[in-house]
Amino acid sequence: SQAATQAGQLQGCCCFAHRRDFSGLLIGKPKSGFLIKSVDWLEGRSREEGNAINILLRWATWNWCRRVFVTVMPKRGKKGAVAEDGEEPKIEPEAKKSKAGAKKNEKEAAGEGTVMYEDPPDQKTSPGGKSATLKICSWNVDGLRAWIKKKGLDYWSAPSDKEGYSGVGLLSRQCPLKVSYGIGEEEHDQEGRVIVAEYDAFVLVTAYVPNAGRGLVRLEYRQRWDEAFRKFLKGLASRKPLVLCGDLNVAHEEIDLRNPKGNKKNAGFTPEERHGFGELLQAVPLTDSFRHLYPNTAYAYTFWTYMMNARSKNVGWRLDYFLLSHSLLPALCDSKIRSKALGSDHCPITLYLAL
Repeated sequence: SQAATQAGQLQGCCCFAHRRDFSGLLIGKPKSGFLIKSVDWLEGRSREEGNAINILLRWATWNWCRRVFVTVMPKRGKKGAVAEDGEEPKIEPEAKKSKAGAKKNEKEAAGEGTVMYEDPPDQKTSPGGKSATLKICSWNVDGLRAWIKKKGLDYWSAPSDKEGYSGVGLLSRQCPLKVSYGIGEEEHDQEGRVIVAEYDAFVLVTAYVPNAGRGLVRLEYRQRWDEAFRKFLKGLASRKPLVLCGDLNVAHEEIDLRNPKGNKKNAGFTPEERHGFGELLQAVPLTDSFRHLYPNTAYAYTFWTYMMNARSKNVGWRLDYFLLSHSLLPALCDSKIRSKALGSDHCPITLYLAL
């Protein structure tokens, strides 16, 4: 971080989650960096170094993220398609079937009541006046396999137990001191959902938390996961400050989704999931970086279903987070939602720290 500051650049890394379309990691020709791959895909292999792996690719065109992001095209599935595991697609549209929301939905269909979120300018200075030295970006990308077929990209494949299902990855400019995979419990380590990378000043955990599923078919499993994950993170945080990022598959408060009343019995906003998230914040303990900086900011979402023009009307959910140990709050410069960045049903989020 010190060397990067002297050079006028930020250190950075990109954490990303892949859902049903993932079968491998893209290969390009980077200037530098380390790619730490998903959990059960790389048993016995922690990273590829030097100039072998690149997820940046020449298609990354946004100035604010051109060095750290994959750009992908989403796979647009058939309407009404439901994954056999019950996890996809996410289920916000079901709320529109309720009588209470019928009139509201008619207005939305007519384009009424649309309020878009405007991401304010990046703040790159901490409360103590220090300049940001670390940038972390997280994005739940969708549709890599479909894009690979269309674009003819080279890729490296390492399938998990369920081919094309879940999985996370980490691209880092700085080599971590240590990398580990999963949370240490067999029941929860079969789907490639967690990578832990230890650095000098903190531990980074990138996660893709299980969805409770359509009809809440996996809600009981989700509750077991929440308990095990909370215990795991508490152990990590006892040794070093923690940064947790990724798709945590829950909208914590009513302000975190557009239609809270109609979604209280839907995955991602059940009382059980919200309570589990609150317990995570208290027990570890962790702070929601976005809400810490923007406590009353509404209409700030990171996920929109592909159906019913939800994104153009900003009918969304905030499911993606950066959660920080309390000791890192003095270093917090900004926590961003890049809602205008397309390429998935989720948008990227970015964290700036002055370490």
